[in-house]
Amino acid sequence: MIALYICISLLLTGFYLLVLLYLIRGWALIKKPKLSHEPFKTKVTILIAARNEADNIAETIDDLLAQDYPHQLTEIIIVDDHSTDNTAGIILSYADRGVKLLQLKADQALNSYKKKAISEAIARSTGDLLVATDADCRMGSQWLSTVVGYYETYNPVMISSPVTYFREQSFFERLQTLEFSFLIGIGAAFIGNGRASTCNGANLAYRKDVFYEVGGFKGIDDLASGDDELLLQKVALQYPGRIGFLKDTRAIVYTYAKPNLEAFLQQRRRWASKSTRYKDKKVVALAVGIWLFNALLLVSLVGGFFCAVLFKLFLAELVCKLLFEAIFLGSVTSFFKRKSLIKLVLLLSPIHIFYVVYVGFMGNTRKYAWKGRLVR
Repeated sequence: MIALYICISLLLTGFYLLVLLYLIRGWALIKKPKLSHEPFKTKVTILIAARNEADNIAETIDDLLAQDYPHQLTEIIIVDDHSTDNTAGIILSYADRGVKLLQLKADQALNSYKKKAISEAIARSTGDLLVATDADCRMGSQWLSTVVGYYETYNPVMISSPVTYFREQSFFERLQTLEFSFLIGIGAAFIGNGRASTCNGANLAYRKDVFYEVGGFKGIDDLASGDDELLLQKVALQYPGRIGFLKDTRAIVYTYAKPNLEAFLQQRRRWASKSTRYKDKKVVALAVGIWLFNALLLVSLVGGFFCAVLFKLFLAELVCKLLFEAIFLGSVTSFFKRKSLIKLVLLLSPIHIFYVVYVGFMGNTRKYAWKGRLVR
């Protein structure tokens, strides 16, 4: 029985290491783009869904208004999702500078308020290219011109762009930055390999006509989350090979790590809740395989207290996992200019085992709290 278990565990370890090699290859295949310097011609609508973001929204709007992209080609629409603070008032204070406020009506109960907010904004938008970000994000002045430059140069139908955490206040938040870099790197690497798996709605652009062509959020609007990854999956099915990852530091959007473990786990459970709904079932199978690998690592660790062979197996597999993850994360953190974080992989890699098993299970079995609501 132990021999069979060891064989299965080693097969899953080999599978996981092959996945990491796939990611390393995909990330390396994406090069910094050479952008066109022609005068811009694309009308852009920036979309934000905001709920109770009075502490952050002003800085985000200031960054958007400071973009070097032509203002006559820029439209900013922010949807207030039933905020109970002064979010709407702050947005309204920018009306004389062209910022448009929409407010969701409280006439029906929904599960996916964010998708409803984005859909309402798109319906009223005048841009050909839709660029989504979040109400607690920061960006440099060349962010939008870099995104549009990539769009006009390479003609993708959807652009996933980099997101990272900044201004960390604790060791826990720095660990999150490294883990989040891993997630962003995974999404980018898949695109580099010609497939689509994940992206982040804090920095996502897509053509308006393509949004409607794939049916918008129809079919995925029963989930609270998924305005980014599930839409990515729909677009990838319709337009294989037409999705790009913008590997340019000027396109980075910055946001904040979660302040405590409870908030972090709630967020990750929300993200995990989308995984079984991916259109590409090979990606779903891949995610299941990664979960099984980590689950068996956990079993080997526990079993190692009763059987020395299992503990040795656990240590060998952990070392392989750590080394390959460090190689991948080394490249990703270098791009984000956060190479100093790589030493934390010694702690993050073992913790990652427990995290993957817990979040993978809980994210698909229970409701979670998001913006003061209990959703699924």
